[in-house]
Amino acid sequence: MSDRWQELAVFVRVAESGSFSRAGRDMGLSQPSVSRILGVLEARLGVRLLLRTTRRLTLTAAGARLLERAREILAEIENAEDEARGVDSLHGTIRLALPVVYGTREVIPRLKPFLERHPRLGMELRVSDAHQDLIAEGVDVAIRMGRLRDSPFGARRLATLERLVVAAPSYLAARGTPRSPAELARHECIFGPGGFGRESWVFRRRNTVISVDVGGRIRTDSGPGLYASVMAGLGIAIASRVMCGAELSSGALVPLLAEYALAPAEVHAVFPGGPHPSAKVRALADYLAGALSEGAS
Repeated sequence: MSDRWQELAVFVRVAESGSFSRAGRDMGLSQPSVSRILGVLEARLGVRLLLRTTRRLTLTAAGARLLERAREILAEIENAEDEARGVDSLHGTIRLALPVVYGTREVIPRLKPFLERHPRLGMELRVSDAHQDLIAEGVDVAIRMGRLRDSPFGARRLATLERLVVAAPSYLAARGTPRSPAELARHECIFGPGGFGRESWVFRRRNTVISVDVGGRIRTDSGPGLYASVMAGLGIAIASRVMCGAELSSGALVPLLAEYALAPAEVHAVFPGGPHPSAKVRALADYLAGALSEGAS
């Protein structure tokens, strides 16, 4: 790595992570080395890039301008090298963030052919339903479900998942089976990631939109928590068919309100580095778009 490339790479990682020590760990450098490299960069440019206090790092105006351009430059260098090697010679590490249930049931089982095609690529899998600061964590691509919030991140749709209302037989035996969306208002409904608090579930039947306010005592911030709760008979939940297919087939879960359709859930690849990801990240997104759309239902 040339001195100037290393300086830019170290600066970007420090700015994104907000930590000299974390940047050093990510890049295999000691904290003093990171500090020295940044000092050399600032001295050569004649400007301060970071304001350092005992508690935090803050970008200066010059640092913010350099960060934007440095990301673009580093991505272009990596892309140029990858194109020179050819797509079958991609190398390095992809940091991939995944939601727990969809990641472990749908994404990870499909990675083997991609890794076999690219033997010089490695992956770090960040599997969590908790909110993550993707930039600070150095994530290259994240799999996200549902509506995307407005952000400067780039994104690509990978799949569309059918959603349905489900419950365990034990719950239905105790509380009865709802025959229409309106009856859900009298039931315990379970809220999973992104669905905390009282809200409306919206259905469509033919050309009619039906919205019903639902409530419940169970709220969880994880996919496994949602599935464990509904299978334990604690209430009714919304789930994607592709993720609960085994439970539906075995009878552990029962589909409800089949005549009423819920809006599907979209699956996206999100690129924290912006709309122009590196060649290896684009290759992964291309592969997953095919592999996941085949399995979506």
